[in-house]
Amino acid sequence: MENTASSIPSKMKAWVYSEHGKPVDVLKLDSNYDVPQLKEDQVLIKVVAAALNPVDFKRMLGMFIHSDSPLPSVPGYDVAGVVLKVGSQVRTLKEGDEVYGNINEKGLDRPKRSGTLAEYTVAEENLLALKPKNLGFIEAAAIPLAIGTAYEGLQKTALSAGKSILVLGGAGGVGTMVIQLAKHVFGASKVAATSSSAKLELLKSLGADLAIDYTKENFEDLPEKFDVIYDAVGQSERAVKAIKEGGKVVTIEPVGELAEPAFRFILTSSGAMLETLNPFLENGKVKPVIDPRGTFAFSQTPQAFSYLETGRVTGACFKVYMESKHQQ
Repeated sequence: MENTASSIPSKMKAWVYSEHGKPVDVLKLDSNYDVPQLKEDQVLIKVVAAALNPVDFKRMLGMFIHSDSPLPSVPGYDVAGVVLKVGSQVRTLKEGDEVYGNINEKGLDRPKRSGTLAEYTVAEENLLALKPKNLGFIEAAAIPLAIGTAYEGLQKTALSAGKSILVLGGAGGVGTMVIQLAKHVFGASKVAATSSSAKLELLKSLGADLAIDYTKENFEDLPEKFDVIYDAVGQSERAVKAIKEGGKVVTIEPVGELAEPAFRFILTSSGAMLETLNPFLENGKVKPVIDPRGTFAFSQTPQAFSYLETGRVTGACFKVYMESKHQQ
C-alpha cells in the first residue's frame, strides 16, 4: 500500500467552514488543515469517497446550532476508504482494510469537527464495517447514513412480515433504502411509495408494489390504509390520515410539529448494523441508488452542495476524491 502509518502527513486538504451560512458562501478549501488525532478506539482512514446528506448543509446553515460542535468544522458523515492506522484498543480492523460507515454515532449530538470531506478522517472501530466486496468505494460511501436511518426507523415501527407500508419520499436517499429493506429484509406484504412522475419506475424497480405520483394524487385520499408509514419528507399531518387503526408513522424530519401518533427519532449509527445488512448488499437484494448527476470531484464539493440543496436529488448525492488510486 502506498500510504503507511509511518508516512502519514500532519496536514491535509479539507473543506472547512468557520461561520454559518450557505455552503457556496462559507465552505472553503484548506490545503493545510490538521490531520485529526487518533484516539485509542479509533482508526485513521484515507478517504476515497464521501457522501453528502441534507444534514450537512442544514448544519452549515446553523439549524442545529444548539447541539452542534464548535466551528471551524469539516462537514461529512459518510465515508468509504482505507484504514491507514489503528488505535491501541482497536481489535478487529487492521491497516489496509477497506471500510465504510457513518463516523458520527449520534448525528446531531456534537458531531466530529473533522468530517469526511477531507483527505483523512477518524472513526471509532464500532462505527465501521468492511466494505461489501461487490461494491466500489463510490457506491459504498452512499450507503451508511441512509441505510442506517431506514433500518432503525423500520425497527422502531415494528414492521414485520405481512404488514403494509407507505414510504413518503421514496426516491430520496433514505426512501430508496426504506423500500428495499421493507421488501427484502423486513418482509412487508405490500410496499407503496410516493415520488414525482419521472421517478415512478425507479420506485417499482426497487420493489414498490404501488408507486404514487404525488403531483397527481393525494396519498391520504386513497381508499387503502397502511400498517406503517415512513415519512422521509415531513408530512406527518397528512400521514396519520393514511394509517390503519393502531398503525405507526415515523418521521425523520428533526424539527417541526408532529401530528399524533407520529413519532420521530435521530439515528444512532453502528458498524454492527452495517454488518447485519452487508449480506443483502452483497447478494444484490439491496442496492445503493446513485443520482446519475450526483458524482463530483473533491474540488467540486461546493457544486455538490448546491445540487443537494435543490431537493431534486435521486438517492445519494456525493463527491469523490478523483485523484485516489482506490476510487473504483
